[in-house]
Amino acid sequence: MNDRIDLHIHSNKSSDGDFSPFHIIHMAKKTGLKAISISDHDTVAAYPEALALGEKAGVEVIPGIELSTVFDSREFHLLLPFVLWGTKAVKRLESDVRKRRGLTARERVNKLRRLGFDISWKEVIRKSRGFPPLGVTIAQVLLDKGEKAGEPVINKYLARKEMGSAPYLFYRDFFMEGKPAFVPSKDISLLDVLDIVDETGGVPVLAHPGAPFQKVNKKDLSLLKSRGLKGLEVYTSYHNEEQTRNYKHLAEEFDLVPTTGSDFHGTMKPHITFGSVKEGGYWMIDKLRERRP
Repeated sequence: MNDRIDLHIHSNKSSDGDFSPFHIIHMAKKTGLKAISISDHDTVAAYPEALALGEKAGVEVIPGIELSTVFDSREFHLLLPFVLWGTKAVKRLESDVRKRRGLTARERVNKLRRLGFDISWKEVIRKSRGFPPLGVTIAQVLLDKGEKAGEPVINKYLARKEMGSAPYLFYRDFFMEGKPAFVPSKDISLLDVLDIVDETGGVPVLAHPGAPFQKVNKKDLSLLKSRGLKGLEVYTSYHNEEQTRNYKHLAEEFDLVPTTGSDFHGTMKPHITFGSVKEGGYWMIDKLRERRP
């Protein structure tokens, strides 16, 4: 019996996602996934629609969210499968995180304008469909404008546009610490979220620990485990074989549930196809369910 799952998928409720919950459920059915979680950036806007669609299609949908947090001066992304999306606790957390992200995005746009780029907050909000925009979403606005973006340096990224890496290269060159449009993170503390996570009903799982902006190490996991972390995304499009082995070992060492998630977005990450991460299985969901608060 096929028990493939994907617990990290983005819909068009994320500022950088393309597909509606309807289309995601359709793709999950077609791909043969038994269960999925739509875990959008800092929002549970895909629910309850995704749950009703999944039930109709025969695809189990685990409510989820991907929160932007900060830990040890690094941006950490926290997944909360089984989140009780309709509760006041989740709504308060969602509002706080999205407000913080909006402030960061505005400052990034202002810095780009001072650097000579032709970009406005109105354009960015339109591109992100009203949701707090990610750095790569801001970069995509400039890439879509091409040479009209106002700075010749943009041509460097246009040459990589078809490869899908351009928004991330721009992010690296302008938004990372020490770069021209760097803005100190205003994200909520990861430890603060872990302190209240039981109120959300979610099971805290650290997303893509090997991502360049996280680079999670053994010391990090030791502390986070002591503060309530329960899972680790081991199988992900961010990891190479060596990283996968390393984080699988660390998950076992710290008794963290290993999970699988493609981090599918659509055109923003064209190299990640739907259902591309095939490791793992439904047993992961069973293990996470056992650790619900």
